[in-house]
Amino acid sequence: MKRRRRLWQIFGPLIVAAVAITMIMVLPISFKQANSKTVEKAATSLSANVLKGESLKDQAMSSSGNYVPFIGSSELSRMDPFHPSILAKKYHRDYQPLLLGAPGTQSLTHFFSVNGMSASLRNKKAVVIISPQWFVRKGVQPNMFSFYYSPLQTTTFLEHAKNNAMDRYAAKRLLQMPSGTSDSIIHQALLQVAVGLPLTNFQKFYIQDIKGNALKTQDDVFSRLFLKDRERYIQKGLKHLPSKYNFTELDDLAGQLGAGETGSNPFEVKDSFYSRRIEPLEPKLKGSQRHFNYQYGPEYSDFQLLLNKFSQLHMDVLFVIPPVNYRWAEYTGLPQKTLRNFDRKITYQLRSQGFNNIDDMTNDDKEDYFMQDTIHLGWRGWLDLDQEVKPFLETTKAAPQNYQIKQHFYTKAWQKTPAKAVPNMVKTAD
Repeated sequence: MKRRRRLWQIFGPLIVAAVAITMIMVLPISFKQANSKTVEKAATSLSANVLKGESLKDQAMSSSGNYVPFIGSSELSRMDPFHPSILAKKYHRDYQPLLLGAPGTQSLTHFFSVNGMSASLRNKKAVVIISPQWFVRKGVQPNMFSFYYSPLQTTTFLEHAKNNAMDRYAAKRLLQMPSGTSDSIIHQALLQVAVGLPLTNFQKFYIQDIKGNALKTQDDVFSRLFLKDRERYIQKGLKHLPSKYNFTELDDLAGQLGAGETGSNPFEVKDSFYSRRIEPLEPKLKGSQRHFNYQYGPEYSDFQLLLNKFSQLHMDVLFVIPPVNYRWAEYTGLPQKTLRNFDRKITYQLRSQGFNNIDDMTNDDKEDYFMQDTIHLGWRGWLDLDQEVKPFLETTKAAPQNYQIKQHFYTKAWQKTPAKAVPNMVKTAD
């Protein structure tokens, strides 16, 4: 008896803790909402658990903070004083950016993220930064997609999936990723959706009442933990900015700051980036991009998922096409034709379906201190973007839009279409 008591004293607490954790993870338990400070921290954290979750994003979008999704990838982490989050805070804008993206996030990840936020995004606005580098011939790398894969967003997708082109294509694309086969029941459900069949009663029960409930509970518990704190970058940026917004004054300041941080290299990129990422490999990088091509591949159809979802949710979206640093493109041999072809094809896909809010920065590639590094906006680039964002977000409620979604953009034929074969709908600068 004494031995049993001693064993219980040793292992009992571990068993109780394990049972408690299991119950928390499996049972549908309601947790107190995160406070406004946590939501504000999450909005600029760019943490994977925020992107992969739903509760913090939904809370932000349903709060009185007027959060607006800024969807993109690694450029969102370039927090100089002219970053959208810093400008909005300094000048007390009526909106706050909710940053959704990280290095390696592309259209497929963003589709599942937006889809998971459907209830809170309806009739709202968003800003999407489209990186030409997403549109390589093979599309998103499976390992990068897996890193940001959200089982919770997949269950949300399956709960509401219908027999339409968008959901069939999304299911097929997920099945092409290792993540799509990581759970046998989810895998079978995706196969059903991909061919236009409804889920079985057991699949519905598992996805909603077993898997879904467990994942929602985990999201409530873990999404607010381990958030990256970018407050020091924000506070540092705020100190640089004048008290009143004046574009000419700010543009001069952006030029001064850019000049002060790019003086040691010929590419006019941030010195710390140059010394860390370019200088050790510089000779090998010369001419390394001369065969790059951004006008083919599945990313065009993955991007169509986002457009289709924006249309369903009656959202008004500002699309941003950033340039590539001209000095860097010259050195690596990246053909200007490659960038022009991408610009033409993606602009046609947008405008032909009624997505006409486009800030095309392609021709700003030679502007001084426009880019912080080789492909990411900085200083004057962020400030230039603000000239479009500021009036666009004077209200965060979307006006009625007239979108005409075309299923052709889901096809292999579109993925293989050369830019020269589509009408040129790129608007030239005034």
